[in-house]
This record gives sequence, C-alpha cells and structure tokens, in this order.
Amino acid sequence: MVSETEVEVRYAETDQMGVVYHANYLIWFEIGRTKFVEDLGLRYVDMEDEGYFCPVFDVHVTYRRPLKYGEKAFVKTRVIEYNGVKVVYGYEIIDADGTLCVEGTSSHVVVSKETFQPVAMRKALPNWHIAYERVVR
Repeated sequence: MVSETEVEVRYAETDQMGVVYHANYLIWFEIGRTKFVEDLGLRYVDMEDEGYFCPVFDVHVTYRRPLKYGEKAFVKTRVIEYNGVKVVYGYEIIDADGTLCVEGTSSHVVVSKETFQPVAMRKALPNWHIAYERVVR
C-alpha cells in the first residue's frame, strides 16, 4: 500500500537560495506518515491515548532535485519493513511532473509513555500490528 498526499511549497519553507530548506522535507515525511496511518484507519492520537508514543530513531534522506516556492510536491509513503517492534517507512517526494526530488526512510519503535522503553505492537496495539502485517506482505 502506498499513501499519497499533496504539499504546496510555502514561502516560509524556502531558504535564501529560494529552494526548500533541507530539514523541511522531514516535516513532509511526517505529513506523509500521518496520512499513511490514517489511510489504514488508525490515528496517532489514539495510540497516545492508549499510553504509547512512536518516536523516530533513524532517518536517511537523499536529495535529488530541489523544490521551489509555489511548486506542488507529492509525498508517497509506504511501510518497507515491520518486525513487530520496529517500523521503517519509505518516502518519495515528487514534483508535479513526476520527477523524483527527495527519497528517504525513517525508522520508529513504539514505546511506553511511562518508561520510554520499546514494546511489542502485537501486545500493546494489536489493531496496529494487524494493519502493518497486512501492508508489508
């Protein structure tokens, strides 16, 4: 399953060179990841209400072509790895012409809000586990 969401490049996201500042792509990854989760029928706020967080512990980004103010970007998000504890999301950010501009991954684990220790999704969030098992097969 691939989720896609549109982002319009805002002026505040650009740097002095007129291109999207590199760290803003991480925000777009988060926008894509949130949309992906919602497309599965899940919500991060529900996870947090149940006593868990899903922090990032690793990110990789490759910049291929800059995006500029006024352009539209499309964030494609998918799960590329899930082992019951760790989830790795893959991202592609393309422009309106379909040109790949940025690609990357982010790795996450679910942790208890109280201890910040990793937990198995199968036990802590069984509905999430079932959904992730389905999309990585």
